[in-house]
Amino acid sequence: MHTARPSVESVIEPAWRVDAQCRSKNAGFFFAPAHFERKDEKKTREGAARALCGSCRVQPQCLSYSLTVAEPHGIWGGLNELERRRTLRKQAAEAAIASVTA
Repeated sequence: MHTARPSVESVIEPAWRVDAQCRSKNAGFFFAPAHFERKDEKKTREGAARALCGSCRVQPQCLSYSLTVAEPHGIWGGLNELERRRTLRKQAAEAAIASVTA
């Protein structure tokens, strides 16, 4: 029995990204600059990115993708790096509890 596998293109460039609002925006909103960024600058930058994510129809797919690949940088699906790490830790803890209680 042959099991369909995703194409290389779909792994590199997931189909949902075509519809992402951020596709045509400056990546500077979504990723920290190479130079030092003050706390207020980070808050402003991330706020602009989150606002765009909040109105994006593929936000759930974006967030799911970033969690699946453990994306280490930037705003994805409305969450920054720290928030995604916390989400992944919480999911792992919940899975561990579920496996013990099952």
